[in-house]
Amino acid sequence: MNRKLRMGMIGGGTGSFIGDVHRKASSIDGMIELVCGAFSSTAEKSIQSGKDLFLPENRCYGSYEEMILKEKELPENERMDFVSIVTPNHMHFPPAKMALENGFHVVCDKPMTLTLEEAVELEKIIKASEKQFALTHNYPASPMVKQAKALVDNGDIGTIRKVQVQYLQGWLSTDLEATGQKQAAWRVDPTKSGIGGALGDIGTHAENLVEYITGLKITEIAADLGRFGKGRILDDDGNMLLRLENGAKGTMSISQIALGEENNLAILIYGTKGSLEWHQENPNQLITRWLDEPVKIYTPNGNKLYAEAQIARIPAGHPEGYLEAFATVYKNFANHLIAISNGKTIKNPDYPTVKDGIRGMKFIYAAVESDKNNAAWTTL
Repeated sequence: MNRKLRMGMIGGGTGSFIGDVHRKASSIDGMIELVCGAFSSTAEKSIQSGKDLFLPENRCYGSYEEMILKEKELPENERMDFVSIVTPNHMHFPPAKMALENGFHVVCDKPMTLTLEEAVELEKIIKASEKQFALTHNYPASPMVKQAKALVDNGDIGTIRKVQVQYLQGWLSTDLEATGQKQAAWRVDPTKSGIGGALGDIGTHAENLVEYITGLKITEIAADLGRFGKGRILDDDGNMLLRLENGAKGTMSISQIALGEENNLAILIYGTKGSLEWHQENPNQLITRWLDEPVKIYTPNGNKLYAEAQIARIPAGHPEGYLEAFATVYKNFANHLIAISNGKTIKNPDYPTVKDGIRGMKFIYAAVESDKNNAAWTTL
């Protein structure tokens, strides 16, 4: 393959936060171009959004069904290679299923599906289709998270004993959904968000970060969830105890009503030889502490990085962050598709897959079940 990959987008029309993030991130490395889209559930808005993005009128579709079927009819040298799904949660599974069954690879925002049953079914569909699926958990693609994982994998911090993770936001501290704000409205609606509110929106990020860096599965959870917003059915706050498969213990705190917080995702991991600390709001520093050495701070393209962490695009001292992490997911996905087209095999592609999506859904369901039973220990 000696061309850019062609991407179609489902959702993410004019005014969408996450759609714009995906478009910018996918273009950063010059490997992917947006060629078509069904950007809204309303045909007129979808077509206008495509025009606003300067797409040809005949590639601006009124629905995802129309897009998938018409793109399939195009010659191979014109049709899209994959779709990027950036809709609310309830519209992840239907277009993913249809795209896969019609021969297209899929990138999908998290949480992967509306229900756990859909997640399990999606794994079967992916396997039968022999197409690739990426889930956009972007934080593990940060260079310093890669370094943290490498330090764990290589035994530098010893056996993990304790994990603390938090993801705190304050944007739902008021009844924002009552003002007609769309991003708030669908997130507090169980028909669109699923059985988890903050659990699905940010809790799955925290869960994924714990399992990615430590290489350990969360086996049990005791969850105490809060619903503080007026009339809210879904959680907007939560505190959890975790048990990991090696016997390590953990705590998780998530909130979207932590007034004053912006996007405070942070993780601390304590081992028998050392500990790690990383903050998403300061993503270019990984703080490490040791039994008999001074504190060390790693930085992107700085000294003594493992090869896995040497992925920053610019020289040391030039910050990279949220968009670049998203871009790395797209870059690694693109490299995998290109390798496949060239007859090569990549055994462990470096991006989140359907398996990570199922773990996230199991986490949501276990937390909700635990909360219903007065924070009883519940198996994932």
